Amino acid sequence: MKPKLIQGNEACVEGAVRAGLTFFAGYPITPSSEIAEYVSGVLPRLGGKFIQMEDEIASASAIIGASIAGAKAMTATSGPGFSLMQETIGYAGMAEIPCVFIDVQRGGPSTGLPTLPSQGDFMQVMWGSHGDHPIAAVAPWSAAETVELMVTAFNISEEFRMPTVVLLDEVIGHVREGVDLSLFDNLHVVERMKPKEKPEDYIPFRRRPGEITPLANFGEGYRYHITGLTHDERGFSTLKPNEIDANIRALVSKMDMVSKKYASSYSFLMDDADFVVFAYGCSARVAKRAVTLARQKGIKAGLLRPRLVWPFPEHELRNLGSHVREILVPELNMGQAVREVERAVAGKTKVTRLSKVDGELFDPEEILEAITKG
Repeated sequence: MKPKLIQGNEACVEGAVRAGLTFFAGYPITPSSEIAEYVSGVLPRLGGKFIQMEDEIASASAIIGASIAGAKAMTATSGPGFSLMQETIGYAGMAEIPCVFIDVQRGGPSTGLPTLPSQGDFMQVMWGSHGDHPIAAVAPWSAAETVELMVTAFNISEEFRMPTVVLLDEVIGHVREGVDLSLFDNLHVVERMKPKEKPEDYIPFRRRPGEITPLANFGEGYRYHITGLTHDERGFSTLKPNEIDANIRALVSKMDMVSKKYASSYSFLMDDADFVVFAYGCSARVAKRAVTLARQKGIKAGLLRPRLVWPFPEHELRNLGSHVREILVPELNMGQAVREVERAVAGKTKVTRLSKVDGELFDPEEILEAITKG
């Protein structure tokens, strides 16, 4: 099929419908607004539902409600809107409701720079909601990969009953690239498990090591309790220490399960690299050019780009730290992913931060200069 010129934000929708999206609720905000606009035209034609909500909090709540009723649901926003959604994301984590959030990052803090790129939401994705909650995040670097990782995000969310984030930045959201969409028509799609027992025997939060209890759809005869309070296996709030402990540990254990099954990274010239650039999103695109230029100067540089950014690829970085002389982390913030890199390598090698917060992309020469100084 002839490639189609599509925008990264539009690619989000193309990936979502391939994953089985049936419900979208959102409140437009730059630089994610094209997602709401595009899905409003596509989804109703496929039999799905689109609702423009009154704000971001309502949008997040609406997709949770739709998901409980059996829909594959998502919303899209940018940094300020994502901040408003944090309490609801925590609720989805505690209540174990599958749902997908797209965060197209822009400059901050507060309303910041609506039309300029940033990568300042990295930590907000992981730790924005309070408590020990499960959450996963993928970060594409192209329109084509956005289609693919949207499907991955829905698969993680449905398989592990947890909120999942697709982390873009303004550049990836607005880049226009030729994409052969037919290449993504047959991706593996995870469908939500349904309980096999009778409704009266259903236990919605049963705790068995390594297992995820199927989520029964409301309206299909299963009656159970959902709450944001710490709860027992039947969903009712509890103050019993053993039940509290079991609940939180079960939630957090999903992170290891996601990491083992969905960890994914892109490597460029890494086989013999002794200097590694670790980057994602738009910074990784620029870093690839810088690594190529460094090789032309005889420097053994390589690029490591995580596709699943959370759970963080700490084992991969720990191994890397034992045999490379330096890891450079260019980010459009004052240093967020770099702290995870430092934690992972635990002093085994030098880790250098390269920050840019002026609303502009890195220039390859800026990253190359940092490599040559290493």
